[in-house]
Amino acid sequence: MQKNKLTGVAIPLGALYTKNNPVIGEFADLMPFADFCKACGIQLIQLLPVNDTGTQSSPYSGLSAFALHPIYIRIKDIPGFENLYKNDKKFKTTYDTFITSQPYTLRYDYDAILNTKISLLKMLYDTTPEGKTGEAGEQLTKWIKSNPWVKDYAVYKNLKWNYMQASWKSWHQDDQHKTPEEITKLWNTKAFKKEHLFYAWCQMLADQQFTTAVEYVHKQGLLLKGDMPILMNEDSCDAWAYPNVFNQNLRAGAPADGDNPTGQNWGFPTYNWKNLKEDKYSWWKNRLKHASRYYDAYRLDHILGFFRIWAIPEADCNALTGHTEPYASFKIDDLYELGFDDDRIRWLKLPHIPTSAVEEVTWNRDVAHQILQTICTRIGDEELWLFDKSIKGSRDLAQLDLSAFVDEPAAQKIKAKLVEYWSNRTLLEVSKNKFIPLWTYGQSTSWGTLNEAEKEGLLDLFADLEKKNLKLWKKQADEIFTAITAGLKMTPCGEDLGVGIACVPQTMLAHKILGLRVVRWCRKWSEPNQPFVPFEDYEPLSVATTSVHDSSTIRQWWDDEKESVKAFIKANARDFDLESADASAGPLFADQKSELDQQADQLSQKDFTPELAQKILKASAKAASQWFIPPLQDLLYMDKALWLPDAADERINIPGTVTKFNWTYRVPCAVEELVQNKELIQKIAKLTSSQT
Repeated sequence: MQKNKLTGVAIPLGALYTKNNPVIGEFADLMPFADFCKACGIQLIQLLPVNDTGTQSSPYSGLSAFALHPIYIRIKDIPGFENLYKNDKKFKTTYDTFITSQPYTLRYDYDAILNTKISLLKMLYDTTPEGKTGEAGEQLTKWIKSNPWVKDYAVYKNLKWNYMQASWKSWHQDDQHKTPEEITKLWNTKAFKKEHLFYAWCQMLADQQFTTAVEYVHKQGLLLKGDMPILMNEDSCDAWAYPNVFNQNLRAGAPADGDNPTGQNWGFPTYNWKNLKEDKYSWWKNRLKHASRYYDAYRLDHILGFFRIWAIPEADCNALTGHTEPYASFKIDDLYELGFDDDRIRWLKLPHIPTSAVEEVTWNRDVAHQILQTICTRIGDEELWLFDKSIKGSRDLAQLDLSAFVDEPAAQKIKAKLVEYWSNRTLLEVSKNKFIPLWTYGQSTSWGTLNEAEKEGLLDLFADLEKKNLKLWKKQADEIFTAITAGLKMTPCGEDLGVGIACVPQTMLAHKILGLRVVRWCRKWSEPNQPFVPFEDYEPLSVATTSVHDSSTIRQWWDDEKESVKAFIKANARDFDLESADASAGPLFADQKSELDQQADQLSQKDFTPELAQKILKASAKAASQWFIPPLQDLLYMDKALWLPDAADERINIPGTVTKFNWTYRVPCAVEELVQNKELIQKIAKLTSSQT
C-alpha cells in the first residue's frame, strides 16, 4: 500500500492510438502513454482485462484466465518481420493494407482487426523454426516449461479453430471432455504439434511485449493495475480443461431489482468452491500469481461473488428462480410446525397455471386445454395445472413448438405467459425437503392467498435464514481471501458497487482490499434529499473515481442527469465558486439555502465546459480515498479540442446491450499528441499535485 495518496488513470488498452499504430492499442503503446502519464504526475495506469476473449470484444468474457490477447501483439516488433516484409509481397500487402488503409474512426472494428492479425501472425510463424519443422526451438521450449498452462490452452484453441470457433459444448462428444492425460497426449501428437506450437508462440510474443512495456512503465516510476473478472466464459479453455473448478449446472447473474424485473443471467458458470477449497484454491492462486508478473495492483471484479453468487439453474432463461450460493435452508418439518400440510406446501413450492392464462390468448378453452395437456398435469377437475417433470426450466417453455395449435404471435404470448408462471411460487425446493424463499416471493399468487399469521410465520423463517446466510457468506469470503491474497505483492482492490450487505465492507477492510467509490453514486440514499457523502468521510481504504467503464462519462452525466448534477454542485459549492459557499462552513440560514439552491440550479442548466470538468475533477480528487483513478475520457474533458461531437460516443460500454459499439472506444488523438499537449498536461499535473 502506498503511504501517500496517488492519482491514476483508467483506460482500455485497445483504446490507445499512436501515429505508427493507428489501428488498435497494443502492449507497446503503454510506453508512450506512460510518458504522458509521467509528465502529468499520474502515478498509476489501470487497464481493463487483457486476456484472450476470442471472438468476443468484451474483456470480461475471457477464454482463458492466463493467456494474453493476441490482438494486442505488435506485428512489426516480432523477430523476422523486416525480412518477411521485404521478401514476401503477400505479407507486405496485407500488412500495409492493415496499417495504412485504416482511417481514424470513433470505434475500432474488433472482428476485422483480430482476423487480420491472426493471419499476419500465421504468416510470420511459418518462417520460424517451429513453423517449418513443428518442433519447438530452445527459446520456446524454455518458455513453455515456465508456463505449463499453455499446453491446455493451445490444444483448446486448435480444437476451437477446427470446429470453426463453435462452443466446446457443441464439439464431438470425445472432444468435449478430456482428462489432463488426454490433453497432454493431444499436445504431443505430431500431426497437431505445429498448430499447438503456434498458439504457444503467440503467447510467448505477447508475454515478451507486455513484459517490456511493464518494465518501461515501472522505469517511469508508475504502477500498473490489472483487472481480474470474477467469472469465466462457459466456452473458455478453463471451463473445458478444469471442469472441477466450475459448476456447469448453474449460471451466475443477479436477482431481480427495479431496473431488471426478471434479474440478470450472465450465462457464465459459477465456481465449485467446495472443489476449489479441497484443492487449496490452487486455480485462483495460480491465476493471481501469473497476473503478478505484470501488475502492482489488481481489481477483483464483482467482489460480492466471493461472498455469495446469484446462481441460476442452467435450464432457466431468466434469473427469477436463482438463489445465492452458498445458502442456508429450512426443512419441510419447519413448514409442518407452522401448520402447512403437504397440499399447502405443494401450493407454495410449485407453480400452478390456471387454464385462463392460456385461454386469454387463444379465446378457446379447448385449445388451451390441448396446449396445457402437452406440458402439464391437470389437478383433478380444477382449471388448474402443474408442469410435468419433463419441464426442467423456463428455457424449455421458451422453446416450445406450439405451431400445431396457434399462429406464431399467439405462440410467443403463450410461451411468455408460461415462463412467467414458472417463477410464480413462494418457495424454492433447493434439494429434497429443503427450502428457501423465492427472491420475489411477495409477488407470487400463493403468497397472496396466505393469512397474516401464516405470512408472519414464514417471514420469521426467512429472517432466520438471512442471519445464517450472512455468517455463511462472511466465512466463505474470509477463507477465499485468506488463501488467494496471501503472499502477493499486488495491492487487492474490489468492485463493490451497490453492495448493501454489512459483512462485505467489514471483510474487505480486514483483508486490506480497497473498495470502489464512484462519486456520483456515493449518496446517503436512505436520507431525505439523498445528500452526497462528504469526501472527507470516504473510507481511506478505497479507490475514488468519477466514472467507470459501465457508466456514462462526467460529460454525459452533466448533460443527462440534472438532479444528480445539481445535488453534487450544492454539496461542493466552494469548488464551484458559488457565492453562498463561504457560509457552508457553518449552519446556513433559510435564505442562504434558497440562494445556494438557485445558484446550483442555474449552474446545472449550463452547457458542460472544460472549466466545469476541471472543477468536478478537483472536487472529486479531495476524496479521502487512498487512490483517485478517473478514466482518461474525464481527464480529456479539460481540453475541448479532444471532445467527440456526441458525448454518448465517449463511453466504453452500455450494460445490457451486445453491439459492436461496446468495448471498442478509441482515444480521440494519438498518444504522441497527448505528450505534446502542454496545456492539458499542466491542468492534470495541477490535479495530481493536490494528491501528494
